[in-house]
Amino acid sequence: MEKTLPQDIWPELRWDDWSATADTLHMWTQIVGKTRLALSPLQAHWWNVPLYVSARGLSTAAMPYGSEFLEIEFDFVSHSLHFRSSTGASASTPLRAQSVADFYAEYLRTLSDLGVHVALYATPVELAHPIPFADDVQHASYDPAAAHRFWRILVQADQVFQKFSSSFIGKVSPVHFFWGSFDLAVTRFSGRPAPPRDGADPITREAYSHEVISAGFWPGNGGYGKAAFYCYAAPSPPGLDSAIIQPPQAFFDQGLGEFILPYDDMRRSPSPADALMAFLQSTYDRAADLSAWDRSALERHPV
Repeated sequence: MEKTLPQDIWPELRWDDWSATADTLHMWTQIVGKTRLALSPLQAHWWNVPLYVSARGLSTAAMPYGSEFLEIEFDFVSHSLHFRSSTGASASTPLRAQSVADFYAEYLRTLSDLGVHVALYATPVELAHPIPFADDVQHASYDPAAAHRFWRILVQADQVFQKFSSSFIGKVSPVHFFWGSFDLAVTRFSGRPAPPRDGADPITREAYSHEVISAGFWPGNGGYGKAAFYCYAAPSPPGLDSAIIQPPQAFFDQGLGEFILPYDDMRRSPSPADALMAFLQSTYDRAADLSAWDRSALERHPV
């Protein structure tokens, strides 16, 4: 059997090579994500709105619709968008190069054909210059190979994040994909309320109502320009920016106020998963100690 190399498991993902596809896919995930927002009961810190990494792509998981469930999944293997209802009804549309406006119109038609009618807020969020979905003919790219590589990275990152989460017995989020910011994240909580954030909008006010240490992966969107793992504390304790962390390629980005591990540096490590775990653990350790978290009560210790 041919040996699988770490670089094959963690594929290359150069932002410049797929940014047009990523920006289009970001808008498509917002459309599907807003469906979950509309159908799911509010949970703390907006945990009712993200998507989840699935065995084929990104899924809403089961959403209540009347007395039934509806699930919608981006399939980055067959490059289809699947709609499944607990009534047994289903539909699929192909993922291909088309504008956000066309995707949105097709999406609404498919929901209607299934007898699903949802009032969506039809403008993307967390963007400097949002274009209403029905008017967006600017974003119209889809590279299937790039979308597949992105999903394969999410699969690997999700597995490491889940393992990292297993040692924490305090309040911790699922590993979930936030379509607003287009990143995969997992968040730990100290259990203490956080001081109010200056200028917080309703979204950030709910998201950061309690002290958190959050880690995640984003592919380079938002102007950063390259894929990276990140970790931050909110509120951020004094001295965090000078903390020593692992692996050596990781650093504190003063502009972002976050620890960063560039994806390319991680995937070139002898063991990328071990390098990522070292980053997650060391950044959490430094942030939790400086924030005076009660670690003995929050963490599971080996017997």
